[in-house]
Amino acid sequence: MTPNETIIHKFYTAFANANAEQMCKYYHPNVQFRDPAFGFLKGEEVLQMWRMLIERSKGNLKIDFSEIMANEYLGTAQWIATYRFSATNREVINTIESKFHFKEGLIIKHTDDFNMWKWTTQALGIKGLLLGWTGFMQKKIQDQARMSLHNYCEKKRLNTEFKNKVAQLQ
Repeated sequence: MTPNETIIHKFYTAFANANAEQMCKYYHPNVQFRDPAFGFLKGEEVLQMWRMLIERSKGNLKIDFSEIMANEYLGTAQWIATYRFSATNREVINTIESKFHFKEGLIIKHTDDFNMWKWTTQALGIKGLLLGWTGFMQKKIQDQARMSLHNYCEKKRLNTEFKNKVAQLQ
């Protein structure tokens, strides 16, 4: 196993164990991420996305990964996420193809690709089946995912500020 294959394996093992902090250790500080649900994210947004997804799964997320390959600069993996979509409580089995770029022994670029129409059909039912293939619906889902991430980050920031103020008063 190459060093970068080891990084990918450890990344998905941490994901399968719902350990976002461990996952984040494999990312370069300037990481860039892209997928159909969130679009383009960078740096701290990427780390917070994984924290949010794991936290909101409440232990009901199954990750299976395979076909890990990597050389000094590039890598790939396939993985399957099985979970219940929180908005509808419908089961989703999402098959994802990942591509990685490495820099300084860390993941600098991570791209996930999956069939958005298949995902919307599973997550949203008939509405997803009928409209999930449209750019309008896909943009709406991406906007909702990004807003959810923004709200999560803002809540975390406010909680940290509050804890800091309480600590100062003591």
